[in-house]
Amino acid sequence: MTEPILQSRLPHAAWMDPRTARLPGILPVEGDDWLRVDDAYAGQMAERDRLLTDRRDAVHALMDQARPAALELLEMILDWCRRQPGFVVAQDHVIRPDGVTVPLDRDDPLATAGRLVQEDLCILQHEGEEHVLTGAVLCFPASWMLSEKVGRPLVAIHIPVEHYSGDVARRVQRLFDAIRSEQPLWRMNALTYADPTLHQPRGETDRRPRPKAEERRFMRSERQCLIRLPQTRAVVFTIHTYVVRLEALTEEERAGLVAAGL
Repeated sequence: MTEPILQSRLPHAAWMDPRTARLPGILPVEGDDWLRVDDAYAGQMAERDRLLTDRRDAVHALMDQARPAALELLEMILDWCRRQPGFVVAQDHVIRPDGVTVPLDRDDPLATAGRLVQEDLCILQHEGEEHVLTGAVLCFPASWMLSEKVGRPLVAIHIPVEHYSGDVARRVQRLFDAIRSEQPLWRMNALTYADPTLHQPRGETDRRPRPKAEERRFMRSERQCLIRLPQTRAVVFTIHTYVVRLEALTEEERAGLVAAGL
């Protein structure tokens, strides 16, 4: 069995914080914290490289109208990398903190960005009354498939997510409309898993089996950020995936899982 790619700790127990325990649980991002490098960087980036090479059609999509936004996003990520220890940004390549050299291919902007950071990157653009998913590099899906979601608006993207309808859907759309480029936002979710695999795509009719209590060995948590690109005005939805063993949580956090129904 392949050794799982895990973080040693979870930086935020969303179910324990009243600010993030209930939907949508949105908070402002501080400083450069819309992207992160953690102790699983090398393992996650090696898996991203593998998926973008071997499973590109499953993990990458870019509609023509999203190309300018993807280029803008790549430049923002390069600017972020220049400010972080461990990255070396040259004219035609980037050396990552794990020592891997990534060529800078601006003809393939979203895949290039996806090889620099741990986050999955989704581009949403305003069309009609909703935001539509027009591009993404999605290496670590948690029970959804990019091929089913690209080109679809927010409500359709969230089929069959429980609790995402009616008032919640309207609140999320208002939130997308109101995002300011100078103030990114973040939230976190949390689910217990039996399988720590990062790449877990599932179709809309293929629901994730809820593990029995004795099978719940891992906590999977996504730190999701919302960023307005200042030039193209697209919204970028970033997903930083944490997977930790339940033993890495404190006793209080594990007790809180039961109370939260996780």
